[in-house]
Amino acid sequence: MKKLLLAVDRLSSWVGQAFAWAIVLLTALITWEVFSRYALNTPHDWALNAQIMLYGVLFMTAGAYTLAKNGHVRGDVLYGFFEPRTQAAVDLILYLVFFLPGIFALTWAGWDYALESLAIREKTFSATPLPLYPFKFVIPFAGGLLLLQGIVEIIRCIVCLREGDWPSREQDVEEVDVDKLKKMVNVSDEDLAALSAQNPRSAS
Repeated sequence: MKKLLLAVDRLSSWVGQAFAWAIVLLTALITWEVFSRYALNTPHDWALNAQIMLYGVLFMTAGAYTLAKNGHVRGDVLYGFFEPRTQAAVDLILYLVFFLPGIFALTWAGWDYALESLAIREKTFSATPLPLYPFKFVIPFAGGLLLLQGIVEIIRCIVCLREGDWPSREQDVEEVDVDKLKKMVNVSDEDLAALSAQNPRSAS
C-alpha cells in the first residue's frame, strides 16, 4: 500500500514539475510582448490570450502536485495543535464532504466542456485566433489527477486513524528550515555566537 501511495505522489510530482516549465514560457512571452509593444511598437493581439492559457495550464496542473506535498493553505489555525488521529479525522470528513464531490464535478463537467470545444474547433476571439480546444482538455486532465491524489490522501487519513501516525510522503525540494539544518549539522546558537566572536568581520 505504501508503494502505491508513493507512486501516485511521484506521478503528481512529475506532472507538476513538467508543467512548471510553462512559467518559463510565460515569462519569455510577457517579456517579448512588452519589448515588442513599447520598443518596436508592434503589439500582438494574440499575446494576451496565450498568456492566459499558459497561466491556466500552470495553475490547473499545480493542484495535484501541491496536494501531494501537503502544501495547500489551511484555514484552521488550531489544526497544527491536533493529534495526528484528530487531524486525520478532520481531513477525512472534509475530503468526503467537500473535496470528492467538488473535484468529481470539475472533472466530469470539464470533460464535457472540452468535448464541446473540440466539436466546434473553438478558437479565441481575436484578429489572430488561437486554437482553444486543446487547452480545455487540461481541465479534465488536471481534475482527474487531482481526484486520484485526493483518493490517496483519503487512504492516508484512514491509515493514520488506524496506526496513529501519518504515512510518509514523496520528498521534494523545500525551503530550508534553519532549525532543522542546525540539528542536522549538530550546531547550536552558542556555537554560532562563539564563532562570530572569534571572527567579527565575517559576522558583519
